[in-house]
Amino acid sequence: MKEQGDRESTGPVTAHAPARAGRRLSTRETAEALGVKPETVYAYVSRGQLTSRRDPSGRGSTFDAEEVAALARRNRRESSGSPAAAGELAVRTRLTLIEQDRYYFRGVDATELAARHSYEEVAEWLWTGELRPGVTFTAPKASATAARRAVDALPEHSGPLDRLRVAAIAASAADPLRFDLSEGAVLGTARTLIPTLVAALPPVSRSHRDSGPLADRLWARISGRTPDGASLHVLDTALGLLVDHDLAASTLAVRVAASARAHAYAAVSAGLGVVEGPLHGAASALAHRLLLDVLDHGSAAPVIAEELRAGRGIPGLGHRLYTGVDPRARALFALLEGVPQAGPALAAARDIVATSARHTPLHANVDLALAVLTVSFGMSSTAGETVFAVARTAGWIAHALEEYGERPLRMRPSGQYVGAQPPQPLPE
Repeated sequence: MKEQGDRESTGPVTAHAPARAGRRLSTRETAEALGVKPETVYAYVSRGQLTSRRDPSGRGSTFDAEEVAALARRNRRESSGSPAAAGELAVRTRLTLIEQDRYYFRGVDATELAARHSYEEVAEWLWTGELRPGVTFTAPKASATAARRAVDALPEHSGPLDRLRVAAIAASAADPLRFDLSEGAVLGTARTLIPTLVAALPPVSRSHRDSGPLADRLWARISGRTPDGASLHVLDTALGLLVDHDLAASTLAVRVAASARAHAYAAVSAGLGVVEGPLHGAASALAHRLLLDVLDHGSAAPVIAEELRAGRGIPGLGHRLYTGVDPRARALFALLEGVPQAGPALAAARDIVATSARHTPLHANVDLALAVLTVSFGMSSTAGETVFAVARTAGWIAHALEEYGERPLRMRPSGQYVGAQPPQPLPE
């Protein structure tokens, strides 16, 4: 069935037919202009690359023709194969492969690896290609003390990513050998920096500890509830699933820093700076709040309606790399099914997906799964981004290690100047 907007269609926007100012396109027209499926159009919306507006008839969405044309041009440039578009930024990596709605760490199914091995073991596999059964990471006393002091000096309202960034800088200052970029030295940094970041976070639970599996230590920093084995396994698996995900925005920032031969602490700091964006690591906080609203209302319908009325995308849905359910979300949902206290949040998440499907044919992504985890165990809305950032630190260091083996400063694309042509007169 055609959407209401199709009745007034005058053809899709193409490279040869400039968009008329103010013209609105239906979902079908937008998909044709971009050369994608309609569900991919909504994936662009969920990631902030397109803005949708509900059709006045209520039977579909419309899109600004000029914005669609700009996105089409950008997509063509990125896939043109020209050196400026694809040469320098088509980064070779042996770490993560994403294809056919699955992803792999060094050729091994990542969801199976995270289900069967601890976060630390998954990190070691990503770094070295070897498993180290039973490995745990320990924060040196001097590093942990410096990080805690720095974090304690922050304003009370500081968020977890503020604390993690400051902790990384403090740990760097406490390490006089941080400029050693040899593989052994960087791996040593990795194994101490991650537990230092966790140790620097203020505990929520009185029964916190700084030894044992990293998931156990992190739990006491994000939840005041006493965990059982099942809940700790969910958190540990979430950490393992989030270790890496190809060249996400924060990972690219890390590789740029490593290309300039910034040390591992500085490279991780670059990743932490990017991950705070609402379209990246902080997306789980938006999904967390949405889930709480649905639980408060008892139904997803009024909450989704309000999001659509405000012209916002639905957080926790869609991913540009997957046509179906995000495999990380599928794995976490399966584990949460076995945790009784997760029942209400799981039901609310299903309601969100089903209700949104009437408007946006998108599947759940890992942000919604993290929201179910954080809501189920009484964690704050920022707990998901804490889990994300701590987990992804291992992947960032793996990418930094790869980049240290490449030509220095290769991550230097050329700018495409579109300003006023010289010579221009000197300003008065």
